[in-house]
Amino acid sequence: MSVNSSRPFSETRVVGTLALLYVFRMLGLFMVFPVMMIFGADYEGATPFLLGLALGGYGLTQAIFQVPLGLLSDVWGRKPVIFLGLLVFMVGSVVAASTDSVWGLIFGRALQGAGAIASAVMALVGDLTSEQNRTRAMAVIGASIGLSFSVAMVLGPVLASVGGLSSIFWVSGCLSLVGMGILYLLVPDPPGGRRQGSDGLAVPTLLAGAFRNSDLSRLNFGVFALHFALTAMFVVVPLVLDDAGVEAQQHWHYYLPVMLIAFVLMLPFMYVAERKRKIKTVFVGAVALLVVAEGFLSYVHTMAFWLLGLLVFFTGFNLLEAMLPSLVSKVAPAGNKGTAMGVFSTCQFLGAASGGVVGGFCYQHWGFDSVLLFALAVNLAWLLVATGMKTPRYLASVCVPLDRELALDRIQTGVPGVVEALWVKEQALLYLKVDDRLFEKARLNAFLQQMGVH
Repeated sequence: MSVNSSRPFSETRVVGTLALLYVFRMLGLFMVFPVMMIFGADYEGATPFLLGLALGGYGLTQAIFQVPLGLLSDVWGRKPVIFLGLLVFMVGSVVAASTDSVWGLIFGRALQGAGAIASAVMALVGDLTSEQNRTRAMAVIGASIGLSFSVAMVLGPVLASVGGLSSIFWVSGCLSLVGMGILYLLVPDPPGGRRQGSDGLAVPTLLAGAFRNSDLSRLNFGVFALHFALTAMFVVVPLVLDDAGVEAQQHWHYYLPVMLIAFVLMLPFMYVAERKRKIKTVFVGAVALLVVAEGFLSYVHTMAFWLLGLLVFFTGFNLLEAMLPSLVSKVAPAGNKGTAMGVFSTCQFLGAASGGVVGGFCYQHWGFDSVLLFALAVNLAWLLVATGMKTPRYLASVCVPLDRELALDRIQTGVPGVVEALWVKEQALLYLKVDDRLFEKARLNAFLQQMGVH
């Protein structure tokens, strides 16, 4: 049974239910972060390197499957592909919950990642929301990831202390089942099978351009470095707390205050970045916070200083996690937002996978300080890349139906405020990036009527 697409639906409710779906799935991926290196040590064949692979391995399969599954959703439909992804995720959770071998753990985590629904969910958001609400909807989905991460830092240690790692994976499988119910009982079908195309989904013909765009490449490297650092951090942080004599079930007593304070500290910087239009200054400063935190943590070994370093790290992390998608949206050429986000997300997942593998390898051979120093080197490289970025223009996206091609330069010269234009023949849609201080939709409509194409 699914929600009848012929009935009117609330876009706010749609976004809320899809965000909830995303929270349940990401909880299953994140809950092992604070406990894998401690409880995974009891698995047959476990080494720090292999546990790091289990921790971040989901990112590799996410990176491989998320764009293909997103494209498949254009053929099969969004909801069947999302259902398939949740089913694969559930199977991976059961595999990981049922094994006592580190290799079974790695395989289960890889299967969890293979249920890559990010692109299909974002495309469904595009199908079910209007243009003026879409950016806000994407932001809500993005915020749900941060929420799920914070909740996972609390639930993971509590569940693992009661029933080991397997209890986390059993709960993850149950959450996947709940997600399937949400998908078919609460999420409507796109009206008339509507597809928004390149605004919400990667388009193969535009992928090469997304990779060649230097501004996007800086952001892609940035999200790789950010999630490399995050996963590498969780190779060592649980071990530091364990060495300090903190019981596993009490780890969340330290994570939760750090996360909450870091979130509060982030807010004024976000205000300055967006409202005062100081986005580059704040962005580069946030990358510098990561560098400072990693350097500080690699040389201090008392609990008070470690918590201070983590607070600095997560303040920078939260800022960057919120700003990077917004920057991709601002920098991506007209009609390329979905493609740019597909490449961006792939780099994010590759960073998570690399952070786990490299972090585990470094810890096994040279100790936990080497993990932090390697992450420091990656983020120093990012700091150098970030300082060379251009200050992004504050442009809005506009999409209008257009059944035949029009000379795009005529639109840019004939309609005030139009900065970029792209016509996608397959969707019969015209994508624009506009300066909303100058642009008026009525003047665009009048221009198209004058040209006899609208």
